[in-house]
Amino acid sequence: MDNWVVAMMLGASLFLGAVALFAFLWAIKSGQFDDEEKFLNAAKFDGEEELNDALKQEKKKQKLKKEYRPE
Repeated sequence: MDNWVVAMMLGASLFLGAVALFAFLWAIKSGQFDDEEKFLNAAKFDGEEELNDALKQEKKKQKLKKEYRPE
Protein backbone atom coordinates (compact mmCIF):
# COMPACT_ATOMS: atom_id res chain seq x y z
CA MET A 1 0.00 0.00 0.00
CA ASP A 2 1.08 3.51 -0.63
CA ASN A 3 1.65 5.92 2.22
CA TRP A 4 -1.14 8.24 1.09
CA VAL A 5 -3.70 5.41 1.34
CA VAL A 6 -2.63 4.62 4.89
CA ALA A 7 -2.70 8.32 5.79
CA MET A 8 -6.17 8.73 4.26
CA MET A 9 -7.50 5.67 6.11
CA LEU A 10 -5.99 6.89 9.37
CA GLY A 11 -7.46 10.36 8.90
CA ALA A 12 -10.90 8.97 8.05
CA SER A 13 -10.90 6.64 11.05
CA LEU A 14 -9.84 9.45 13.40
CA PHE A 15 -12.58 11.70 12.00
CA LEU A 16 -15.27 9.02 12.36
CA GLY A 17 -14.06 8.18 15.87
CA ALA A 18 -14.26 11.84 16.84
CA VAL A 19 -17.79 12.10 15.46
CA ALA A 20 -18.85 8.98 17.40
CA LEU A 21 -17.28 10.31 20.60
CA PHE A 22 -19.00 13.67 20.16
CA ALA A 23 -22.37 11.96 19.59
CA PHE A 24 -21.88 9.76 22.66
CA LEU A 25 -20.96 12.70 24.89
CA TRP A 26 -23.91 14.70 23.57
CA ALA A 27 -26.26 11.78 24.33
CA ILE A 28 -24.96 11.54 27.88
CA LYS A 29 -25.27 15.29 28.43
CA SER A 30 -28.82 15.43 27.05
CA GLY A 31 -30.01 12.56 29.28
CA GLN A 32 -30.56 9.87 26.67
CA PHE A 33 -29.41 7.13 29.07
CA ASP A 34 -31.27 8.30 32.19
CA ASP A 35 -34.24 5.92 31.94
CA GLU A 36 -33.30 3.39 34.60
CA GLU A 37 -36.66 1.60 34.77
CA LYS A 38 -37.15 0.99 31.05
CA PHE A 39 -35.45 -2.38 30.94
CA LEU A 40 -36.87 -3.45 34.29
CA ASN A 41 -40.40 -2.67 33.12
CA ALA A 42 -39.78 -4.39 29.80
CA ALA A 43 -38.87 -7.59 31.62
CA LYS A 44 -41.68 -7.29 34.14
CA PHE A 45 -44.47 -6.49 31.66
CA ASP A 46 -43.56 -8.49 28.59
CA GLY A 47 -47.06 -9.64 27.58
CA GLU A 48 -49.97 -7.62 26.22
CA GLU A 49 -52.16 -8.42 29.18
CA GLU A 50 -49.48 -7.32 31.64
CA LEU A 51 -48.98 -4.07 29.72
CA ASN A 52 -52.71 -3.35 29.79
CA ASP A 53 -52.79 -4.02 33.54
CA ALA A 54 -49.84 -1.70 34.08
CA LEU A 55 -51.55 1.01 32.05
CA LYS A 56 -54.75 0.65 34.09
CA GLN A 57 -52.78 0.88 37.33
CA GLU A 58 -50.97 4.00 36.12
CA LYS A 59 -54.25 5.67 35.15
CA LYS A 60 -55.72 4.73 38.51
CA LYS A 61 -52.73 6.30 40.31
CA GLN A 62 -53.11 9.51 38.31
CA LYS A 63 -56.85 9.64 39.04
CA LEU A 64 -56.25 9.19 42.77
CA LYS A 65 -53.59 11.91 42.76
CA LYS A 66 -56.03 14.32 41.12
CA GLU A 67 -58.77 13.48 43.63
CA TYR A 68 -56.53 14.09 46.64
CA ARG A 69 -54.62 17.03 45.17
CA PRO A 70 -56.87 19.07 42.90
CA GLU A 71 -54.92 21.43 40.69
